[in-house]
Amino acid sequence: MKIIVLGAGILGATTAWFLRRDGHDVTVVDRQPGPGLETSYANGSQISVSYAEPWANPSAPLKILKWLGKEDSPLLFRLNADPHQWMWGLSFLANCTPGRTRFNTIQLTNLGIYSRNTLIALREATGIRYDALSRGIMHLYESNAEFDAARPGLELMREFGCTMQFLTPDEIVALEPSLAPYKPRLAAAAHAPEDESGDAYKFVQGLTGLSATQGVEFRYETQVLSLKSNGDRLTGVVIKHGQLNGPGREETLMADAYVMCLGPWSAHLLRTVGLSTLIYPAKGYSATMPIRPGALANTVSLTDHQLKIVFSRLGDRIRIAGTAELSGYDTGLNRLRCEALTRRAEEIFPGVLDPSQVEYWTGLRPATPSNVPYIGRSKLGNLWLNTGHGTLGWTHGAGSGLALADLVAGRKPDVDFAFCGR
Repeated sequence: MKIIVLGAGILGATTAWFLRRDGHDVTVVDRQPGPGLETSYANGSQISVSYAEPWANPSAPLKILKWLGKEDSPLLFRLNADPHQWMWGLSFLANCTPGRTRFNTIQLTNLGIYSRNTLIALREATGIRYDALSRGIMHLYESNAEFDAARPGLELMREFGCTMQFLTPDEIVALEPSLAPYKPRLAAAAHAPEDESGDAYKFVQGLTGLSATQGVEFRYETQVLSLKSNGDRLTGVVIKHGQLNGPGREETLMADAYVMCLGPWSAHLLRTVGLSTLIYPAKGYSATMPIRPGALANTVSLTDHQLKIVFSRLGDRIRIAGTAELSGYDTGLNRLRCEALTRRAEEIFPGVLDPSQVEYWTGLRPATPSNVPYIGRSKLGNLWLNTGHGTLGWTHGAGSGLALADLVAGRKPDVDFAFCGR
């Protein structure tokens, strides 16, 4: 079949790769001048099966009320008149029940393990290098009460196959010596030794480069304006050539099938053909800093449970990322939220990083209220969805791409997951 993949981030890149491997004629469309330049560009860099507890959980409503109005809070709602934000928020609250939290955690754990295994196999098959480290992810807790509250979710992940070890402060420092100065403030940690870290942007660059040699066509600086349908099928994609926000020539692209991988912009475009999805942009931030010469920096990827901030080693750099801001499609840098990342890094790793060379970034992540993405066939028979992965696009990207290719081919994916249209 001739298939058009909309989006050249992690999801679009992996989907195109696996579709092409099945022999399809694949074209990838993206508005940027190259691959991976939006949500995938400077994310937290974790392949984090162990971060499967959804934002929507029984403790979330009280925490959100506590964080309201705090510019540096981990999760910040900026309420506005957008009805889609309100619909998203109401569904978020509905997913905060124990039953929904358990179901969503299982979905994310299953998809995460499958995707991590797929990524490892893909890395071995292609030789792509992206500053990958396989030293696990350690979740840090500063109080026993905080750890005790998190433990049921951690035990659920363990029940469904996520290897997890619980560590004392002495064991934490033995595994990650760079945390020695912070040891007095640590109560416990959960270490997922099979989790990984790596630079998602480098991965996307490598995979799209290889895909091009295998016959995948990439059309950059090509903005998707709308979709066209007739009855129960998509008939075309209206695109505009040229730089973003500049003049350009419009054209309609046609194919046998289409795959939506446009992250937070998916929901708007799907509405042009009458399809409703609960995807809303969650603005995230990151700070990338070089390690000072001779300084001891972490090699185990870390998650600061209290502030929802992650620290990942990328060669001679550390990527600090986190926070979520639901404020629409604004992509302006909020200096306060940026500085919260660098301030926390200095607290945990005093003198290790060079803030004079910090690179701040912000991007919009396609969040669903449940954190469970849309993967599978839409109500339009030849339109497929691979979107809504929120903060876990890098974790779930490879597996989602393979599963989508299996579904297109009529095969059953080798993962227990609630796919669309099944």
